[in-house]
Amino acid sequence: MNKVQVHSLFSEFDIDLFKAGKHFRLYEKLGAHPIEVDGVKGVYFAVWAPSADSVSVIGDFNYWIAGNHELNVRWDASGIWEGFIPNITKGITYKYKIQSSNNGIVTEKADPFAFYCEKPPHTASVIWDLDYKWEDDKWMKSRKEHNALDKPYSVYEVHLGSWKRHAEDNSFLSYTEMAEDLVGYVKETGFTHVEFMPVMEYPYDPSWGYQLVGYFAPTSRFGNPQEFMYLVDRLHDAGIGVILDWVPSHFPDDAHGLGFFDGSNLFEHPDRRKGYHPDWKSLVFNYGRNEVRSFLISNALFWLHHYHVDGLRVDAVASMLYLDYSREDGEWEPNIFGGRENLDTISFLKDFNEAVYANYEGVQTIAEESTSFPMVSRPTYAGGLGFGMKWMMGWMHDTLHYFQKETVYRKYHQNELTFSMTYAFSENFMLPLSHDEVVYGKSSIAGRMPGDEWQKYANLRLLYGYMFTHPGTKLLFMGAEFGQSGEWNFEQSLDWHLLQYPFHKGIQTVITELNALYKSQPALYEKQFSPEGFEWINYSDHENAVMTYIRKGNDPKNDLIVICNFTPVVRENYRIGIPRKGELIEIFNSDAKLFGGSGVQQSGKLKVEATPYDGRDYSIALTLPPLAISMFKMK
Repeated sequence: MNKVQVHSLFSEFDIDLFKAGKHFRLYEKLGAHPIEVDGVKGVYFAVWAPSADSVSVIGDFNYWIAGNHELNVRWDASGIWEGFIPNITKGITYKYKIQSSNNGIVTEKADPFAFYCEKPPHTASVIWDLDYKWEDDKWMKSRKEHNALDKPYSVYEVHLGSWKRHAEDNSFLSYTEMAEDLVGYVKETGFTHVEFMPVMEYPYDPSWGYQLVGYFAPTSRFGNPQEFMYLVDRLHDAGIGVILDWVPSHFPDDAHGLGFFDGSNLFEHPDRRKGYHPDWKSLVFNYGRNEVRSFLISNALFWLHHYHVDGLRVDAVASMLYLDYSREDGEWEPNIFGGRENLDTISFLKDFNEAVYANYEGVQTIAEESTSFPMVSRPTYAGGLGFGMKWMMGWMHDTLHYFQKETVYRKYHQNELTFSMTYAFSENFMLPLSHDEVVYGKSSIAGRMPGDEWQKYANLRLLYGYMFTHPGTKLLFMGAEFGQSGEWNFEQSLDWHLLQYPFHKGIQTVITELNALYKSQPALYEKQFSPEGFEWINYSDHENAVMTYIRKGNDPKNDLIVICNFTPVVRENYRIGIPRKGELIEIFNSDAKLFGGSGVQQSGKLKVEATPYDGRDYSIALTLPPLAISMFKMK
């Protein structure tokens, strides 16, 4: 039987970087790497297990028997075990059997750096390579332009296991099948980006991917790594950016995962007050341990490098930032200054964002952060955390709360909509209507809308129009774009059959049109993160539940006048102030019959009058369609 040969891919500099928390290419060293040594092909293995007395590679090639292929521990106190095993090849399954120095504990672990894993419920790692011939040079050279903060950024959030399934047996589509169906659909509906809920390997389907064990492996549920690369490639070919959900906040305690890896708290914080998450019954990374920081930042850069990903949406940032998050008094310990902030996390997130932006041009990081923690999307050199964008959770909660109200009561609650503009430019905000809003009894977005069937879908069209004209980038969870009636069910396909019904087809058409407008109207994106890009005309007409405002770009000629009527009453001769003389042309009306509306629209050029109103020298009287948003361009 082939014996383990002494071999290393690590230099002393690698080890120094690893120990300092500054090695951001660990995936090139740790893990299993098919290589050739002295003319013999085989696989080099390296694993971090500082509390181990011995580490054996077990797998198909040695009948899963420990002791036959023991790795060698390095002399430099790095805790890394390594060695070369000749004559084994890609495709072989394996694990590490670790004999711990901690009370003789024995663990059997999947490789934290494996590029591929067995299909769940099987749990072994698979020796694999990352060879792939990319065809997205055009995209990669121009993506800085696509991903810039002053460009349209409309995101379609996708759960790969339930976007669409095979009708005959409810089985998953493969990555390659999605490269046809999904890519074509996203392009047709006009979204600029897709965001995949976690694709990294996870054992438990009901976690939706948010409980990871294979941080460096796309899940084998849908195919192999190269097939996922092909999906990304095809999206790029269609001019669509790819964002991945990334979960550095917690991980499950599955026996083959990262938890208690070498018989010690290796990846997780040893203090349960910091190392255990009560909401998700999962383990929390030790952000103060340098080697763990190297692991996590290496992982982030891995997906940007080897999978050409254009952005990372970082999950559950609030839970990372606060020591008392979901914890009662006595269940957490203040930081050294007596505060509730996790100083190790803050330092880690700054390092992460600096590494991402320093190494990859034209990408974005996006924080799912639900509190008022300051400067999340401000540069680290200015004292911020360094994210490119932050989810605007306050806007989402207030807006949905408002839209759920019967229209007769809305005049008493208009401040729920206008409040967002008091803080809209404190961060680079993304407006999310995500998967979290269509689960656990919350109903679908369409299901929240009040009134009869006509009013429900008029409200939904109005909601989406308001979302696309509010400052900030946009995110919409799959199914919402055609008015999915029921809650999201991760175990089945979306209800695509609904598109045979006019109201649902109308919602899809509205989203397609709004995406086209977002991309074609500079006033909607050039200053989407600047107070210069928004101006109220009138936010105080509570009695009629009407709001009017202006969206602005770099050129005043591109300004848009936006009018929202949040009631089903047609309002004739409704006068609004206009900033200058000229003419208005209606470029969008959510009440159009094409969308399923009643067809109350303005036609032709509408002349602005020299009649003062709303504190302006000019004004115009219009007919406002019911439960609708109208957009006008000034000429």
